[in-house]
Amino acid sequence: MATAAAGSLGLLWGWLWSERFWMPQNVSWADLEGPGDGYGYPRARHILSVFPLAAGIFSVRLLFERFIAKPCALHVGIQDSGPYQAQPNAILEKVFISITKHPDEKRLEGLSKQLDWDVRKIQCWFRHRRNQDKPPTLTKFCESMWRFTFYLCIFCYGIRFLWSSPWFWDTRQCWHSYPYQPLTSGLYYYYIMELAFYWSLMFSQFTDIKRKDFLIMFVHHLATIGLITFSYVNNMVRVGTLVMCLHDASDFLLEAAKLANYAKYQRLCDTLFVIFSAVFMVTRLGIYPFWILNTTLFESWEMIGPYPSWWLFNGLLLILQVLHVIWSYLIARIAFKALIRGKVTYPRRIRPRLCTLHSFLTSFLFSMPGGSWTVSSFACKCICASSSQ
Repeated sequence: MATAAAGSLGLLWGWLWSERFWMPQNVSWADLEGPGDGYGYPRARHILSVFPLAAGIFSVRLLFERFIAKPCALHVGIQDSGPYQAQPNAILEKVFISITKHPDEKRLEGLSKQLDWDVRKIQCWFRHRRNQDKPPTLTKFCESMWRFTFYLCIFCYGIRFLWSSPWFWDTRQCWHSYPYQPLTSGLYYYYIMELAFYWSLMFSQFTDIKRKDFLIMFVHHLATIGLITFSYVNNMVRVGTLVMCLHDASDFLLEAAKLANYAKYQRLCDTLFVIFSAVFMVTRLGIYPFWILNTTLFESWEMIGPYPSWWLFNGLLLILQVLHVIWSYLIARIAFKALIRGKVTYPRRIRPRLCTLHSFLTSFLFSMPGGSWTVSSFACKCICASSSQ
């Protein structure tokens, strides 16, 4: 029995790490066991160092939010208090949890007779109860400030590292001598730090205030981790650094706009959002297809030729580009309605209301959970367009 189980496990392990899938023709894992230069070649066992680093990042985040972000929030006038607590009521609580959080007129009248309360008082109770489950502005400010700080730092590090890297100026260098491309210390730290950060987000999801998009963001972080790990094990780290840096370019601007919105600096928020939108469009619709996809599809085909994992990698990058186009279209369409027409019709509303850039930014920024270069990232953002973040 034990022998059969060990044999099945061996077959599964062999299939998972099949050289025919991961490597170009005539290349084996043994060929990459050599020391190379610097840190040698990327190996799957290097990923193990991510977990203690992720725990360290999570600990740093807790200290950062308490001793840096929170004082900054209080300094800009954000109150250290949660939402108004609804008056305890067993009947209304049961309706809220089991039936509906938005009772219609008929149900409100029934509850009014049952409790001998005025309908307006019951409406206020449900509004306070809904707000009670929302994360306080102080908490959201601290979380956004942490992400803003990390995204800004990792983007600056990425630009500094890539500026002296030959493949930043000539993308054909991403495939020169592939897969025999030694792993330098700077490249190793860049990749491992990005991967550790997303693992730390996986940890923090279970301790942060639960949001409606918890499951979606869990899958999002899982896909991010999977794709970064995939490109590392496959030694596509050179082009991977380009993709990560390209997407980090707009992430910190989005978090900065959120911070300005929470602090009620609306003019600054508007300015940051305009800059974010411009950077997003240029990087995702311009640089990404004509720079990244050009090298992964055409230059790599010419220099190393296709193989199974090459098809998978490029397929994911192409899906990502489709999502870039969809999300950019949604941003442009909603912004056009907000700025030119002055009206936006919201679903589940009886009447359209006047929509200034302020109200558009508030709803839009709350819907954005943060970026990454994964395929699921922008799909999650589209799905979460009405979630409370």
